[in-house]
Amino acid sequence: MFTGIIEALGEVAAIEQLQGDLRLYIRSDQLDLSDVKLGDSIATNGVCLTAVALPGDGFWADVSRESLAHTRLASFKVGDRVNLEKALMPTSRLGGHIVTGHVDGIGKVVERREDARSIHLVVEAPAGLSRYIAGKGSITVDGVSLTVNSVQGALLSLNIVPHTAQQTLLDQYEAGSEVHLEVDIIARYMERLLMAGQLENTQEKQSGLTLATLAEHGYMKR
Repeated sequence: MFTGIIEALGEVAAIEQLQGDLRLYIRSDQLDLSDVKLGDSIATNGVCLTAVALPGDGFWADVSRESLAHTRLASFKVGDRVNLEKALMPTSRLGGHIVTGHVDGIGKVVERREDARSIHLVVEAPAGLSRYIAGKGSITVDGVSLTVNSVQGALLSLNIVPHTAQQTLLDQYEAGSEVHLEVDIIARYMERLLMAGQLENTQEKQSGLTLATLAEHGYMKR
């Protein structure tokens, strides 16, 4: 689990093609890796990656075909910069929101403009994802926890304050830039619970088995 508060910037130092998937070497002289062990998770542009080797100035991570199919990692090039965050510890401050590092879709920046000292971005979410996004709710953009100003259809507006722009890659994005999006996990589970409830009601009606029917035949106390 992560918070969406970026700890450091890194860069893609090497890419290895391995039997249909990838191994990435992410180098960073800003990220403290002294407390990182093999098998630990590090969010890289919002994608949860597992450290499989720690050479000292960065980490190697395997990227599965599943991750390649749902993220931009396959398009990474040596020299590309990335946002980095180590996994949340029980003693950490939850400065952003609960982030899993499981990307829900790839969005596209359709507008960028200056807004006083902030940067205003309008991002188009992929089809079917906007229903999980709410005005003043949270969203993760390339691993950065942000508050959604408003939502109009598939378009969400975001303000990037100076500190966030300086500490992340968000100040580099222009119209046409693609970004990883992860919606608030609570919205995902709420939908699942509602769908499960609707399915149970439908099954009860189809079978004729309801709480009232059970009570009528003495299987439940009224």
